Amino acid sequence: MTTTPLGVLDLVPVSTGSNASEAIRNSIDLAQHAERLGYARYWFAEHHLNPGVAGTTPSLLLALAAAATGHIRLGSGAVQMGHRTGLSVVEEFGLLDAVHPGRFDLGLGRSGGVPREPRQVPKASPVVDGKAPGGLLIPPKFDFRPLLGSPRFALQKKLLAQPGAQPQDYDELLGDVLALIAGTYTSPEGEEAHVIPGEGAAVQIWVLGSSGGESAEVAGERGLRFGANYHVAPSSVLEAVDAYRAAFKPSADLDRPYVTVSADVVVADDEATARSHAAGYGAWVRSIRTAEGAIQFPTPDEARQRVWSDADRALVQDRVDTQFVGSPVQVADQLEILRDATGADELLVTTITHDHADRVRSFELLAQEWSGR
Repeated sequence: MTTTPLGVLDLVPVSTGSNASEAIRNSIDLAQHAERLGYARYWFAEHHLNPGVAGTTPSLLLALAAAATGHIRLGSGAVQMGHRTGLSVVEEFGLLDAVHPGRFDLGLGRSGGVPREPRQVPKASPVVDGKAPGGLLIPPKFDFRPLLGSPRFALQKKLLAQPGAQPQDYDELLGDVLALIAGTYTSPEGEEAHVIPGEGAAVQIWVLGSSGGESAEVAGERGLRFGANYHVAPSSVLEAVDAYRAAFKPSADLDRPYVTVSADVVVADDEATARSHAAGYGAWVRSIRTAEGAIQFPTPDEARQRVWSDADRALVQDRVDTQFVGSPVQVADQLEILRDATGADELLVTTITHDHADRVRSFELLAQEWSGR
């Protein structure tokens, strides 16, 4: 039997014909199902200005989920720290921990600003003909630079940050978070800061990253847990975990590297049904990568009516090819390949379908199959 825990990553998707209120209710319902099914964690992502994603504020969603569940660990995957301060995040999660102690994972994302160059380049895991050992698909890298330079991305930065504000150095920002929780924060002038609630909060700190750059390296150097995003950046998942492990230094909290890796999956009783449920995924990814903002997730019929150009297909090919879609056995086999190729200690699964019942069923079928391995 496998001992690799599965967690859930939820973007709180909004389907066509639905709205944000229904999406939030569906996510809380799914968290309750995930707890019943034995999933280890339930994380909420943070996204902004997306018509098809209602997950804007992880801490508020976590409060709702905590009130509706009893014991499953809950977390952020991730809080976007590029427009936040360490104090604001520690206060939010301190409030959560004060009411539901010991249940929260504080997942931190870098976001915003220009990352520093890695201090060292780790030995890369071998990839031959687009496949890692064991058969994991590693597609060509997607160029995110046009997206980062889009007017919509500039608008998001303008609306999220105070005028003229610049993101804090990420390593320094993580240091603030850790010191404020530990109660050891002291300013350069010698002033102490004590956050109540927040100081002493029993939260588990994670750093999430999509490449072998600053996030992976800082997580390793500080001895923190690391989350790598195969579902967002499949081309760089191996370099991300390699960089983290190469930089790792034991901490008071962690004596060895600890990694979770995300995957986008859709499971149904048979492959044909699963592929029908996943039909809208390509159009949804395209809307993100054109900086349109994630569209409401289409029905299978709406997805099939879409006219695709060669450029559209090329824009989403890496994500479509690395989505695990099929029967419970097929998807679980792919997750095992991902686990073995990355050496993941845990896996984090995200699923989007148009109908909520199909999403719940996907997680049910996967949990049943995984528990028997």
